[in-house]
Amino acid sequence: MARRIRWLGIGMVLCFFLLFLQLNNIQVVKAHQYATAAGNPVVQRALYDKPRGVIQSADGKILAQSVRAPKSSIYQYKRVYPEQWATLFSGVVGVDSINLGNYGVEESYNQYLVAHSRPVTSIKDLLTTSPPITDTVTLTISSRLQQDARNALAGRAGAVVAINPSTGAILALYANPTFDPNPLASLSGATENKAFKADTTNFLGYTPFTSLAYQDATRFGPGSTFKTVTTAAAYDRAPQLVNTPVPSFGPIPSGHFQGQTQPLANDAGGQCGGTIAIMLPESCDTGYAILGTEIGAPSMTAEADGFGFNQQPPIDLPHNSRTQISDFLQPNCYQNAQVFLAYSSIGQKCTTASPLQMAMVASAFADNGTLMTPHVMAQIRDSDGNLVTQYKPTAWKQATSAATAAAVTNLMKEVVTAGTATGVGFLPQDDVAAKTGTAQAGVGNTSVNGWMIAFAPASHPVIAIAVVVPTKVTNLGATVAGPVVKAMIEAALSGP
Repeated sequence: MARRIRWLGIGMVLCFFLLFLQLNNIQVVKAHQYATAAGNPVVQRALYDKPRGVIQSADGKILAQSVRAPKSSIYQYKRVYPEQWATLFSGVVGVDSINLGNYGVEESYNQYLVAHSRPVTSIKDLLTTSPPITDTVTLTISSRLQQDARNALAGRAGAVVAINPSTGAILALYANPTFDPNPLASLSGATENKAFKADTTNFLGYTPFTSLAYQDATRFGPGSTFKTVTTAAAYDRAPQLVNTPVPSFGPIPSGHFQGQTQPLANDAGGQCGGTIAIMLPESCDTGYAILGTEIGAPSMTAEADGFGFNQQPPIDLPHNSRTQISDFLQPNCYQNAQVFLAYSSIGQKCTTASPLQMAMVASAFADNGTLMTPHVMAQIRDSDGNLVTQYKPTAWKQATSAATAAAVTNLMKEVVTAGTATGVGFLPQDDVAAKTGTAQAGVGNTSVNGWMIAFAPASHPVIAIAVVVPTKVTNLGATVAGPVVKAMIEAALSGP
């Protein structure tokens, strides 16, 4: 009995010792971490006792601001998003929610938007105490082009991403479905949770914080728009194949490629082949499937990587999801069978891409092979109008050579004048270079993703764009995405 009491006593002493260690850990070691944690009610109240900075469009439209909270609220301020722009910009601006956290620009530039001490620039600043200040974040996106994107989609699901190819500035980034951020920033946990649940239902199971424009590459195979990358791979890594005719096929019969168990047919049926100069304008699936396998998996992967596939795009918006990465021949799909490379070379199977990624592809060809870092922040100014910081255009990658970019550009111009985009009706003076794409949404699925990438004017591009519109199998990329691209290019070239 005495032995048991002794062991019980030792156990109790150990428990008290562990309790002592944990109390010191909480009250001393992690005191600052807990005191400043976002979930701390004291921290939350302090954040909403001061206004946040303004977020505005490139043309000065206020997209987010803080206003006095109702007198019944325990908080002093609440975040509001003017209704005229709320759903139009929510995929970029995001939301500042007391219950759900921050998203979008509200998250990326939070350090500038929250009330903070004025930077010390003089001895006077050291000797005086100034009230906290907030900064104004100005975006690269104008309200006009963003509205043009929404109007062109006309209520359909889909996404539009437009980039200034020489700077990387995002000119438009819009996706439907979209959401109203105001209920999510209501300061009421019940209201915010109810709105979040409703938005998630509207987004077909995805959260409203997953923009189809840049955060979800898993839904979309880029289809034949990816043939521009395959073409660049031939010029850059297998130049002997550029002018070598590919055998003409209707459907490529089963067994032609290693691992192939069903015929690989052209999207519109029929037979095609020949050199790249013939195959790209008419978008020959069988020819490009063969071309990709002749270039080889290592070279095709290296070329795709150069255009930004298989890595996180460096846009200055939250990087919080694996689904943002566009894939080409990743191990979870590619099984070292030639047929996977064949399909992937025409933008199917093991190739997925977000609209942002394909806009970056178009942008690289438009800028002599240089892929600029995409960004949505133009500049940040303090409450006195002083410049805090502004974005300096930065090259991310040299995706391809200037010579290859010029060659692919000429072929993309032929897509418009004599290929699959002739029916879109681009204005000749706009000098558009484009590539259409139609990708199956899934095995056995009766729907497709209609794509188009383009830039204009081809001689001195000021806009590069990607559009995807999920649609029925009878519609091709030129039919559903083409009119959206046309509207956006004409709007961009018409001036401010």
